[in-house]
Amino acid sequence: MSDGTLETVDGRPALRFERVLAHPVERVWRAVSVPAELERWFPAAADWTPAVGEVFEAAGMSGEVTVLEPPHRLAWTFAGDQYAFDLTEHEGGCRLVFTHVFDDRSAAAQTAAGWDAYLSRLEPHLAGGHVSEEAAHEPWGEVHERYAEQFGVDPEPGRRFLAQLRAGS
Repeated sequence: MSDGTLETVDGRPALRFERVLAHPVERVWRAVSVPAELERWFPAAADWTPAVGEVFEAAGMSGEVTVLEPPHRLAWTFAGDQYAFDLTEHEGGCRLVFTHVFDDRSAAAQTAAGWDAYLSRLEPHLAGGHVSEEAAHEPWGEVHERYAEQFGVDPEPGRRFLAQLRAGS
């Protein structure tokens, strides 16, 4: 597993994660596009078909599918942010690139640590297993600190966020 990177897309911060998976593109495509599969590893399952222009609701907010090129590219907007899965054949498996374009660079470490946790659930899901959200987020604090240092952002907001979560548990 490799760390995500912080880039700039159209003047906005963008997180980019790349994973090489030992599963065919078609299998990974189902995992990133079918709601029943998404809900097993992604933060929220979009109730979508998906189809270009389709508007969907998740977690009380709406999004829209912007690009659909099965089984290689799925992009959407959600709550003002842009997201995309890009899948390519790679050595008998699949290279997945997940991109999240957002506005608040100061939240990059927190956001990256969250995506790192969710993406860590994908390979076990593809292999027929399951990693709980709680187990995936266990190392969140350490991962957040690493990203804060890597991205050169203030780690304090993420530390406060984690302290609040732990206090509420």
